[in-house]
Amino acid sequence: MSNRDLSSIDGIVDAHLCTGCGVCAHLRPDALRMVDVPDVGRRPLPIAGITGAVRGEAVAACPGARLEHAAGTLDGAPFGGEWGPILALYECWSTDPAVRHRGSSGGVVSALAAHCVTSGRAVGALQVQARADRPLLNETVLNRTYDEIVGAAGSRYSPASPGERLDLVESADGPCVVVGKPCDIAGIRTAADLRPELAAKIALSIGIFCAGTPSTRATEEMVRRLQADPAEVTRLDYRGEGWPGRFRIRTRAGTARSASYEESWGEVLNKHRQWRCMICPDHTGEFADLSVGDPWYRTVREGEPGRSLVVVRTERGRAALLAALAAGAVAGSPLPMPRLPESQPSLASTRGAVWARVLTLRLAGVAAPTYRGMPGFRPWRRLPFRRKLASVGGTLRRIRVRGLRRPEFDRDEATP
Repeated sequence: MSNRDLSSIDGIVDAHLCTGCGVCAHLRPDALRMVDVPDVGRRPLPIAGITGAVRGEAVAACPGARLEHAAGTLDGAPFGGEWGPILALYECWSTDPAVRHRGSSGGVVSALAAHCVTSGRAVGALQVQARADRPLLNETVLNRTYDEIVGAAGSRYSPASPGERLDLVESADGPCVVVGKPCDIAGIRTAADLRPELAAKIALSIGIFCAGTPSTRATEEMVRRLQADPAEVTRLDYRGEGWPGRFRIRTRAGTARSASYEESWGEVLNKHRQWRCMICPDHTGEFADLSVGDPWYRTVREGEPGRSLVVVRTERGRAALLAALAAGAVAGSPLPMPRLPESQPSLASTRGAVWARVLTLRLAGVAAPTYRGMPGFRPWRRLPFRRKLASVGGTLRRIRVRGLRRPEFDRDEATP
């Protein structure tokens, strides 16, 4: 399979390159619907009766097949553009103690989105939250009140497709905040470039730092580790209620169980990430107005309240952050630029490894995404020799182990 096959959504999915963002399903609701494939992630499947391949806008907006910074975007960017466009760096937290405690790292994403709505800058926030009827799965909603927005606080380390509900933004009675993973925001931004009517309805985009999306099966495995039946879970939280917080479940019988962040992400969820995440250069939301992650540049004390690293990437993002600071919705202060790589020390080496992984795929004749304006060679050169070798050898092994030359899954076995 080669890059010639990436001219349709079917081809991108078969090539293991779909991120599950759902933007294609929004752009072609007549032809595609998003479904959860438990061992894989959220995927677009043809609606019954659709026999032709889906191309055009849906493919043009797909972040799985292509990511590109426009010419000039990285001119003068810190770190040679290796962390995307950056205008400023802050460390912040929500001033609402309940939101700060509930959020995964200080509640800043929720606080920023809520302030945009309560201040009149936006009429709602497009967010992902747990499904009330099946809390292991996610749903995308347009929350319009403070309570609704902060009620969705907390990371969701499971497949989500915020792009499929961009219809909620387009039909809203005013501009909206959109919140998502880096790939979600990249796809939404491209869709907005293609559709001016959508662009006019986006007041602010907030990207959440992401190390990859585990499958639904991964969450089920974690629940079973806690000696619970996934079907009996009525509430599930991946983080929050402290920093970084614990993986927590509650069952119909009222039983509450939990595991540490290291046990959940480090031992289980991390091992079930979709392939596309492992060849992604953007883990920090480079296409967002603001991107938010954990400031791991220092050791977090036990019981310390959460804080967030906020990367200002556009003037629109700067204006929104400064307005929230001035209004007292969030508190915080600027940080020196070196705090960014210090906070996420593994991401610079990951970007270098991704450069080699993509090159290895191409040389092996396996489909790979196209990345432009996203420097990767310099980070690869800085890698120790063993990491350079592993980035090539590990990719060759994964081509075989993950069956990257075969379609990702059998469509006939996938159900909504």
